[in-house]
Formats: sequence, structure tokens, C-alpha cells
Amino acid sequence: VEVKIEVVIPEKERSKEEMSPNGKASPLIYKVNGTARHYHLEEHPIASNPYHNPKDIVEASVCHVKDLENGQMREVDLGCGKALLIKENGEFHAVGHKCPHYGAPLVKGVLSKGRVRCPWHGACFNIGTGDIEDFPSLDSLPRFQVKIEKEKVYIRASKQALQTQRRTKMMAKCISLSNYNLSSTNVLIIGAGAAGLVCAETLRQEGFSDRIVMCTMDRHLPYDRPKLRKWLFLQSMDSHPEQIALRSKEFFCTYDIEVLTEMQVAAVDIKSKIAVFKDGFKMEYNKLLIATGNTPKALSCKGKEMENVFNIRTPEDANRVVKLATSKNVVIVGASFLGMEVAAYLAERAHSVSVVELEEVPFKKFFGERVGRAVMKMFESNRVKFYMQTEVSELREQEGKLKEVVLKSGKVLRADVCVVGVGAVPATSFLKQSGINMDSKGFIVVNKMMQTNIPGVFAAGDAVTFPLALRNNKKVNVPHWQMAHMHGRIAALNMLAHGTEISTVPYLWTAMFGKSIRYAGHGEGFDDVVIQGDLDELKFVAFYTKSDEVVAVASMNYDPIVSKVAEVLAAGRTIRKRDVDTFVFLSFRTGDMSWLTGKGS
Repeated sequence: VEVKIEVVIPEKERSKEEMSPNGKASPLIYKVNGTARHYHLEEHPIASNPYHNPKDIVEASVCHVKDLENGQMREVDLGCGKALLIKENGEFHAVGHKCPHYGAPLVKGVLSKGRVRCPWHGACFNIGTGDIEDFPSLDSLPRFQVKIEKEKVYIRASKQALQTQRRTKMMAKCISLSNYNLSSTNVLIIGAGAAGLVCAETLRQEGFSDRIVMCTMDRHLPYDRPKLRKWLFLQSMDSHPEQIALRSKEFFCTYDIEVLTEMQVAAVDIKSKIAVFKDGFKMEYNKLLIATGNTPKALSCKGKEMENVFNIRTPEDANRVVKLATSKNVVIVGASFLGMEVAAYLAERAHSVSVVELEEVPFKKFFGERVGRAVMKMFESNRVKFYMQTEVSELREQEGKLKEVVLKSGKVLRADVCVVGVGAVPATSFLKQSGINMDSKGFIVVNKMMQTNIPGVFAAGDAVTFPLALRNNKKVNVPHWQMAHMHGRIAALNMLAHGTEISTVPYLWTAMFGKSIRYAGHGEGFDDVVIQGDLDELKFVAFYTKSDEVVAVASMNYDPIVSKVAEVLAAGRTIRKRDVDTFVFLSFRTGDMSWLTGKGS
């Protein structure tokens, strides 16, 4: 028996790729000298389908058909690139071997029920189509056709697909942009983060060919905020926002997604369906998505406005902090994810790094005291000093610049730079008089379809509370990058009346000193933590339980256990506290995923 893998694009999709219904690149709209202006990028002709070129095709024998059992994956080398060969339910499938998000090896991920989940950040891909089933990846996997002949496995694939390891799903374009008035659009998206971008892309992927306008207070097109926060792009002093852009300018032009930068919405008139901008410009809409995210909290003490005190919000903020902090004294207020990631990054660059936090240990409410102490110990071994159970009472200056941070405990810390990471509030104050329903904290309340109480108005991302299926539809706020992507997709599908409800499992990660903590679920209100592994060695998995049920999991150096738990929860199954030991043994040590089918003991 032989297995052959060949890249195939259906004729229908080929015609989509090779034809442009618009014929013109759409304008990007930028704010220049206070005025919104159109700029057209040069139109780049779409290249002929690469699979039509015989020189682009490679074929190689990789294994015997019996080498793979059901439920197994194998990374196979074709000489000029690799593919992921999968066998499930007696059928072979082949897709790209790297997650398009950050390049994780999917062979180390989790295979279950027709999809593979990334071991690093939880993105999921359909093994039959390569399509995204969960985020944070924006691109799908290339899919290769599998054929069985004789007793060898051959893979026939495009060199280009093997090298890029990603596929952008076919998208529609705006049929006739010239027919629109500048001050009206079919879909208006307020906010250009992950939720807004995925909403726009999903609309195009679903064939929506009307006008889409995104607006943002930022100077930049949508960028990868976790990279900003996790400092992955700050490897040189001349880093630029383009290095962390989620999509290129050409992408927005090609698919007629217009972007208004440095444009702030001041009010929304839901009766007239008009968004009013801060500069007086008005835009009429048919469907509206509010995805404004949050705003960092500022300190309330004396001296909070002085120079060298930062909230990390933009690439410019991040670059400036790095430049000013090198070989200087840094004080970080708040042992939040932001604060701790900044502390880890600056530990080797600054003269000193101090963290001030009101709680007894970092991450106590999120990861629990034992995990928090283990993380704290790791930081202390890397020269980071902690001042816990205290707050900042005053920031002192010398010649207009920060000199000292005074704590309520009476301690005075030398400081050339202060980074504030004490939480955030939803950026929704402009909606107070709109009639859109918000809770007491300012979060927009939406249903499972991301709809607000106003017909045609949707909301997504960090600024919303929504029913979480995992926690019996409790209304929660989940400010995670992965969740914002899914919110945007669900909102887009329901703008098109698909009636799709959100059911994804929250997934997040944080990186510090070259080590990652991965987390899945929603552990708010957990009452116990069951830990497997060794906290002192920073190799552990922590199960967060409420009553007898596991509601979340975190791990360090224990991949892919978090992705396995995420798959169990996504399948609607429950892990009981008493079963944690068995689960870890079966799913991690033996690779048994029968928990997903209800066959596990």
C-alpha cells in the first residue's frame, strides 16, 4: 500500500484567487495633519497558481502505511520542507507541520476528533481542510491530498507551501468601493485589535462584499500586542512597529478593508446609526462592532504625571522604556502579567529592577499562592527585588525627572524609570449615553452571539462580558488574546445571521526568563489547587478546582498537558479532582486521549 500527499486547490477556489471582482486596490485611510485622507497602494497582480508549475512540485517516499497507528502524527521530511502526516479513524491526512502563529511543532500538539491543537498557544486546525478552528493563529495550514498506493507513503507537495507553512483563506473583495460616500459604511468596526481584525477578515472569508471600515486611536495598523507585552520584538534598539504587524498594508488594500488611524470615536447615536468622532467627523453604519479593548489604570499618588513614568500601551512606549531603563534603576508597580514580563525582560538590562505589589505573592488570585511563590523565587534568583503588601505613596523628581519612589511602608526606592501595571478598565466611557447595556464596571454586556441589547450592534474583546459555556454560561470578562480573536469571528458570523454561539475554551500564556506558563480554562473563584510535578524545579502542572470540578489548568515545562486539558473541556467533558492523578498518567505519560470520547477510566 502506498500513501501519496499532493497539494490540491479546488477549481472554485482557484477561480476566486485568480479573479478580482473589484479590479482596484481599495484605499487605506490615514489621518494626516488632522484630516482623513485616502491613499492607494500599487496593485500587485496575483501570481498564477503555484501548483500549476511542475518545477514547484516535490515528491518523496517517507514511510510505510503501517508505520502509523490510528491517532498518531508524524513529521515527515521531503528534502525541501516538512509535512505533518496524520492517521485518524483509519484515514490519512496531511497538513503543514508548523503552527502559523509562532511556529510551534504541531507533532508535539494534541490530536483529537479531527483537529490538531498547538502545544504552545492552543490554536486549533482541522486536519481535513487545514482551516482554523480556534485561535490565535490568523492563517490556516496548507492541506495536502493523501493517496494510498502499494506499501509505501509518498508525499507530493508544492515547495512553496512546504516553505511557508501557512495558507490565507480565500476572501471576497468590495464589489464597487467608488459607489460609497466617505461618511457611510455597511460595517463599522471601532477598534483595530485582534477582535476587530478577525471580524473584518471573517466577513470577507464568508463572501461579504460590501464596505468595511475599521477605526483606531493607534498610529499603526493592527499589531501583535502579546509580542509588544512579552518583549519578543525588542531585540534591537531600532525595532519598528511593522515588525509586529498582524497584516501588511498590502493585505488591507487587497481585501478592501479600510483603516482610519488616529481616529477616536466620541459618541454613538444608535437611533440614527451614526458614530461621531472626536474631530467632528461623522460616519453612518448599518452594522457596528465595538472592540475598543481597555485603558491602563494610572497611579493616584503625587507625581504620577512626571516624566519617565510609563503605561506600556504602544510600540513607542515599549521602545522608550527599554532605551531609558538600560543600566538604570527601574521600579515596576504591580505584579501583573505586564509588570512581571517587563521585570523579566529588564532584569538583564537594567542596573536594578524592583517590583511593588499589594498582594503577598505575584499572581496569587490567578495561579494561587504556591505557584505564585515559585514564580517569585525564580525572579529573585534573577536579581529582581520584591516589595510586597505595600503601595506607592509618592513619586519624587529631580529637575523634572523621576528620582525616587516612596512606598507607604516608608521605604524609598531609587528610580530612573517607573512602569505602571496595576490593571486596566474597559475603554467604553464614550458609550455611557448611548443606550448600549453596560455593567457597573463599564463592560459591555453581550450574549453568546456577541450581540448587545441593540439590534445590529455587536461587541467583542477585552471590553465585554459574555456567557462562558465552560462555567455554565456565567457572564465573565476574559481579556485574553485568543479569546478576542474568537469574539471577532463570532460577531462577524452573526452579522451575517449565521446564528453561531461562542463555546471556546480560554487559553493564555506568559513568558519570563525563557520559560512559559500556559493556562487554559477559567479559574475565577477556585477553591483548591492540585499540583503534579516539582514547583522548585519549575516543572509542574496545576489543576484549579471549584468544589469537585477542574475549571482551569496551568503548567510550566509540562507540554502539551494544557492543550490536552483544553481539548477535554472543549469536548464538554469534566475532569474531577479525584481523577487528576489518573488523567495526568493516562494523557501525559501514555498519550491516551480516550477521555475525549468518554472511554477513559
